[in-house]
Amino acid sequence: MMFENYLYISSASDTLKSHLWDLSDVLVGRYGLGDADLVVDIGCNDGTLLQGFKRHGVRTLGVDPAQNLVKFTTANGISERYTDFFTASTAQDIVSKWGSASLVTVTNTFPHIQELTDFIEGIQIVLKPGGVLVMEMHYLLDLIEQVAFDTIYHEHVSYWALGPMKQLFERNGMTIVDAERLPLHHGQLRVHVQRLGEGPVYCRVDKILSEEKGARLNCFETYVHFAERALKVKNDLHETLILMAQQGRRVAGYGAPAKGNTLLGFLGIGPDVLRYIVDRNPLKQGLYTPGTHIPVVAPERLLADQPDYVLLLAWNFIDEIIQQQAEYLKRGGKFMLPVPEVRIIG
Repeated sequence: MMFENYLYISSASDTLKSHLWDLSDVLVGRYGLGDADLVVDIGCNDGTLLQGFKRHGVRTLGVDPAQNLVKFTTANGISERYTDFFTASTAQDIVSKWGSASLVTVTNTFPHIQELTDFIEGIQIVLKPGGVLVMEMHYLLDLIEQVAFDTIYHEHVSYWALGPMKQLFERNGMTIVDAERLPLHHGQLRVHVQRLGEGPVYCRVDKILSEEKGARLNCFETYVHFAERALKVKNDLHETLILMAQQGRRVAGYGAPAKGNTLLGFLGIGPDVLRYIVDRNPLKQGLYTPGTHIPVVAPERLLADQPDYVLLLAWNFIDEIIQQQAEYLKRGGKFMLPVPEVRIIG
């Protein structure tokens, strides 16, 4: 139900589109991909990443269960699309129709997957010998360091550090050959995975594993401290918003991502405090936030209404939002950043 009618589109963010196209450039260069190679993107969404690969003449296939996003994928020039979930069973079907892949990409999808062993079996079926799986996802160490508790929500059934991921793949005949931390969102991890023995392991893998050990990610006390910091953000932000409401200040929100609903539900605030939320994604405009029932409208509302403060629910795209809303700031508006501590910008 959740993924067959999906309301997030990658191209709604200029930052994310630029990042995904850069990723395609990097992978084409690193692995020498050409028109004889097939790239399969699992969780292809509206085809933004595959657009990047098509610029290089690489064959592409998008895999995604979202029926409602097919029209966006097609509009972005991605005609080859497999509309279903990726499993070991559907991997067989994919290979029979399109052949084996030189590269499989999985960006911001791996934490959604519940049947991990089946997923890895599917990867092994679809990858040609020597092929590579490249994944990006929210990184547990960044989540802890930045108190990004709002990224904990229903879509994410796992929160990954490199150590446990390394064990998972090695138990299933594969290994992580490279890894790096990325600044996108609140911090991500990019990993390159191959079958055991098919590629050299880069030293960056051990470096990140050492960082995780130093951060005590395997210690329960680390998460107790994280919870305490999250509660402080909640209390500080709640007090600030209630005070603004009592003073007659008008407050709106920017961005209606799933993470925003974790924050709003945690705070226990509704349209009496946050009058509306603006979002560039047309699929979300005209809807309401679940549970808190705050209306979602187009970004033009900010300049028409000029609220005193705007709570950045999509705070991971802060630089892009500030650039897009320069006129709002110029007129005296202020942004409120919720994590890792409450800050006012403007």
